[in-house]
Formats: sequence, structure tokens, C-alpha cells
Amino acid sequence: MIAEDPGRRIRAIFVSNFCPHYRVRTYETLARKMDVRFLFVSPGDEEYWDPRRGVRRGDFAHEYLRGFHLTPGLRVTPGLVARLWRSDVDVIFMALADRFSVPIGYGLARLRRKPFVLWTGLWQHPDTLFHRLTFPLLRHIYRHADAVVVYGAHVRGYLTGLGVAPERIFVAEHAVDNGVYDRPVSEPARSRLRAELGAGDGKIVLYVGRLAPSKGLSDLVRAAAALADLRPVLVLVGEGELRQALEAQASASGVQARFVPHVAPEELYPYYAAADVLALPSVTTRAGKEPWGLVVNEAMNQATPVVASSAVGAAAGGLVRHGETGMVFPEGDAAALAAVLRKVLGDPALARRLGRAGREAVGRHTNERMAEAFLAAAGRSRNGTL
Repeated sequence: MIAEDPGRRIRAIFVSNFCPHYRVRTYETLARKMDVRFLFVSPGDEEYWDPRRGVRRGDFAHEYLRGFHLTPGLRVTPGLVARLWRSDVDVIFMALADRFSVPIGYGLARLRRKPFVLWTGLWQHPDTLFHRLTFPLLRHIYRHADAVVVYGAHVRGYLTGLGVAPERIFVAEHAVDNGVYDRPVSEPARSRLRAELGAGDGKIVLYVGRLAPSKGLSDLVRAAAALADLRPVLVLVGEGELRQALEAQASASGVQARFVPHVAPEELYPYYAAADVLALPSVTTRAGKEPWGLVVNEAMNQATPVVASSAVGAAAGGLVRHGETGMVFPEGDAAALAAVLRKVLGDPALARRLGRAGREAVGRHTNERMAEAFLAAAGRSRNGTL
């Protein structure tokens, strides 16, 4: 047992790869509720991360640790070992975001008899050689962590299927800073942006994110081509390896597509307001499934209807509920995607209803509630048996 006064503020270390823009408010909220120090083990050079977004800092105690790459996928941060070994804390939080820190953190927590809380959004294990070899170790950590904090019910279901005790799992439904994305956009401003995007009075199907194979964007272009009678403008905000291929596919299919290379996260909200629907057609790859898809939260803050595939965590986790807060279609099915897009674009009453319901639902996904889940997990670990 942890022989401490249960009324005292919890002291914690929280290890993650880096602080992205969408986690600043989360960490600041946590810092108001516990004495926590954040240790970041990456400078933000992950393949999936746009360097122009940078890494963030906020009003919370933190440190970016120096490290080096043993291999392209393995970054070692020696300073993490010393800090975890010497820290006088009640609990160690560990995000599942780094190949070095998770096993090292778990091992040191056990050696020091400190509670260990894992944070994960995985709901399908990646199918690479490295991940197949290391799965038994990760499954052991899942099962023996004092608590596991997860993005949503979909991750909870995955973990219980691996033998993790349900009472050890705490759901911290993924959230953004809603105040950044629900800012009002005037009708003149909306109209100007629509004109700049070449839509005018037409329909805009919006995608925001990387132009990468896991995003299912070739399906989106095929779906847009099937809606030729509606003449939608497909707006893709983001960059990635597939841009040239998608441009060629759109041109060959007669799809009017606009590619917007980069928009700062805090400036995306007018694009959501200008769109008639947001589409997130992610597909399962060897790297797994879309853990959540925070662009869904962002769009819902503008009451923009959302269409998401079954491989999107926000759909599997219950934020996008088919016919209620959005539309869900089977991943990889371009015809099904076209059908749900046609329903939303062709039925203004349905679009308004979905948009309103989505906005109401995302209003319950807050950083305050995320922080309370972490606090509950820490409390259980602190007062439980190691």
C-alpha cells in the first residue's frame, strides 16, 4: 500500500513524446489538480508530425529531454532513467508513444514500487515485425499496470479482450480545447472563404489531416466522383506523400479538388464553418487503426456534420453515432461513403440535425473530464495494492 494521506494532492511524473497544440490545455488542467511534472522524450520529429506545428509549452512544469536515435524508430533518452529513479512521486503516468520510455518506465516503477498508469489510444495492435515481437511485453504491461487510461470505450473493449481487468481501465474521452474551435464565423467571412475555395453556393466536402495511405483518401476521391450531379468541391487541408497521386486521381475523375497545404491549428475553425460536411475516411493499415481523429471534435464545434469510417476511433468510441451525431460507413467502401455523403449533402434538415447533435455531444468532451479520469486512475493506483 502507499502509506500517504489520501487527502494530499497527488504528486506525479507524466511521460509523453512531446506536447502538441491540442494537449496544452489538457496538461494545464491536470497541473491544476495534481502536482505533476511532464517529461517529454521527443523534439517532435515523428514521421506523422508536421514540423510547422512545432511542439508546445504551457503553464505546467515540464522538461524536454535530450536523446539520440539508435535506429530510426528507437530514440533513447538517458536522462529519463535518472529522473524516474530519483523522483519523489506517488504515481508515474506513461503515454504509449515511445518504444524506449514505456518498458523503461514500467520497469523502474516496479523496481521502486511506484504505481504505474499507462495512457493509450490503441485499439488494434500494429502488425509489423517489431510490434509482433514486442506484443507479449506490451500485453504484460497492459495487464499489470496499476491503471490504464484510454481514449474511449473502443480502447476499453480492446483491452478487456486482452485480459485487462475492467476496474483498472479509466476512460478519458479524447478532447480538444473547444473554445478554440467554437468561435463564431460571420456569414460574410464564411462566404469569402467559400469563394476562395471555389465553392460559391456549391457544396464543400472537407478533409483535414495528413495525405497518407492510412487516411483512405483515394476512397474519398472516388466517392466525390460518384456525386458528380451535386458538383461538390473536395477541399483537402494538409500535406503528405499522396498529394500528387490524389491530384492526378481527382483530375482523371473530374472531381473539383482544392489542396490547402497548411493551416495553423488555431486558424482551422473558419474552414469547418465553411464546409457542408467533414469526411474522415481512415482505413486499417499494418500500423493499426485511427486512434481517435480529433478533427471530428474540431468540426463538431462548428456544428459541421461529420462522416467517418468504421476505422475511426471517434466513431468506434461513440462520439460519432450513425444517424444521431454523424454518419458512419464501413472502412474502405467508397460506394458506402458516397451514399452517406449524398444523404448529408442532399438533405439540409438532416445536415442541421446532425450538426446540432454533434455540437452538443462534443461539448461533453472536455479537458476537465479528461483530467478527472487521470485523477481517478491515479487515486486508484495510489490507494491500491502494488
